[in-house]
Amino acid sequence: MADLIKLTAAEIAAKIASGEVTAVEVTEAHLARIEAVDEKVHAFLHVDREGALAQARAVDEKKARGEKLGPLAGVPLALKDIFTTEGMPTTVGSKILEGWIPPYDATLTKRLKAADVVILGKTNMDEFAMGSSTENSAYGPTGNPWDLTRIPGGSGGGSSAALAAYEAPLAIGTDTGGSIRQPAAVTGTVGVKPTYGAVSRYGMVAFSSSLDQGGPCARTVLDAALLHEAIAGHDELDSTSIDAPVPAVVEAARNGDVRGMRIGVVKEFAGEGYQAGVMQRFNESVEVLRELGAEIVEISCPSFDKALAAYYLIAPSECSSNLARFDAMRYGLRVGDDGTKSAEDVTALTREAGFGDEVKRRIILGTYALSSGYYDAYYGSAQKVRTLITRDFEKAFEQVEVLISPTTPTTAFPIGERADDPMAMYLADLCTIPTNLAGNAAMSLPCGLAPEDGLPVGLQIIAPAMADDRLYKVGAAVEAAFTVRWGHPLLEEAPAL
Repeated sequence: MADLIKLTAAEIAAKIASGEVTAVEVTEAHLARIEAVDEKVHAFLHVDREGALAQARAVDEKKARGEKLGPLAGVPLALKDIFTTEGMPTTVGSKILEGWIPPYDATLTKRLKAADVVILGKTNMDEFAMGSSTENSAYGPTGNPWDLTRIPGGSGGGSSAALAAYEAPLAIGTDTGGSIRQPAAVTGTVGVKPTYGAVSRYGMVAFSSSLDQGGPCARTVLDAALLHEAIAGHDELDSTSIDAPVPAVVEAARNGDVRGMRIGVVKEFAGEGYQAGVMQRFNESVEVLRELGAEIVEISCPSFDKALAAYYLIAPSECSSNLARFDAMRYGLRVGDDGTKSAEDVTALTREAGFGDEVKRRIILGTYALSSGYYDAYYGSAQKVRTLITRDFEKAFEQVEVLISPTTPTTAFPIGERADDPMAMYLADLCTIPTNLAGNAAMSLPCGLAPEDGLPVGLQIIAPAMADDRLYKVGAAVEAAFTVRWGHPLLEEAPAL
C-alpha cells in the first residue's frame, strides 16, 4: 500500500482500470500518508476522509458495472481552498470565512467530480491568494517537504507541498502572479498556468479578476496534462471563459519533441538578484534544449522590467473591489453585532478581525490607486504598461514558438526571512508576473537542484495564448532528458520527510 503513493497519476489510473488495485485502496493509502506526515507539513486545512472514500467507492462500483473509466478515475487530488465545494469548508486561508460551507460547487470542482477524481480535501494557502510563501495563511504556514524550515511557495504552497510530500499525486492551484508556478519551482513539482479564460473561474473566490487563473499541479508533465484536460473548457457561467477547443495537451505531453523549434531566452530574466545555482541549472536547461534539436534565440522584452510595479497596482486595485463583498452582512465572520452598533461599525469590526495584514495592505494600496485624483496616475498608467508587456510578448512570439526563463530568482527561502519585507517577498514573482498581465500560458517544471543548498530549481516555459500544448511539448522533452541525466527529483522521498 505504501508504494501506491509513489506512483504517478497516470500509473494509478492504469492500475485501477486494470483491476490491479481499487480506488478505495489508493485513497486509503494517501489518507494514511496525510495522517502520518501532515502534522509536520501542514499542507491541508481540511481532510474529507469520508467524502473521499465515498467517491472512491463510487469509482469501484462503476468499474464493477463494466462502465468505462476516465483517464483519471480514482486518482486522489488535493484542492486549493479557494474553490467552492458543496458541503466542505472553503476558507481561502482567511478567518473571515472560517467555517463557511458553500451551498454549491465551483465549475472546476464539478469537472473534477465528473472525471471521477477523488478529492482528498482542501489545501493551505496565503489568505485570499495574496502572498508568495503561504506564510500569510490565517491558519499558519506550510513547510516545504525538502526542508520544513523553508517556504513551499505561495499562494498555493499547500497544494505544492502535498505533491512533494506524496500526500496526493495531483493538486489544483490558482495563479494570479505566479502562485502555481513559483510553488512548483521551489518544491520540485510541475505547475501550469493555462491561458487566461481556459479554465473556468466560476466558484473560485476572486482576488484579481483579470489575472486569476486556476490550473493543474502534478509531479510529472503528463499528469499535469491529464488534469489540465479534465478541468479546461468553455463555461457559460464564467463571462471570461474562452469558447474554443482545449489544445491537445495530453498528446503533446506524450510526444515531446523540440527538434526544429525556435525557443527564446528572455534577456531581462537574468542578472543581479538571481541565485548562482538557479542560473547554473537554467543555463544547463538551455544547453539540453539545444542538444535536443531546438534553436535558441535571445529575446529582449524591455517592458518586463516594469511588470512588477504594474502588477502591484492592478492586483491590489481589483482586490479592493472584490473584497468589498466581505461586509459581515451576507456570509462569513460577523463581529460586534450586539444590537448597539451600526451596520458600518459591524462591517469595520469584522474586517479588522477577519482580514490579515497582507490583505489589509493590498486593500489600502488598491483603494488609494483607484481614488479620485490618483486613478490615472497609478491604475491607468499600470494598465498602459500592461499593454506594452502584451506587445513585447506578441513581438517575441513572432520570432520564437516559446520563451524560457528561470521560474524564480532563488530557491525556497527560510520561513520568516521576508515576512517583514514586502518588497523582498514580491520579488519572488519577478519572472512569473508578465505572463499573468498578458494572459499567456506558462509552465514550471523541475530542472535540477541548486548546488549551494540542494533545493529544487524550476524552469519556466511561456507560450502564446491558446497554445498551451507547446508548454507540454517542450516540458515533456526536458523532463525526459533530465530523467535520463539525473533522475526526476521526486523519484525519491523529499529529504525532510
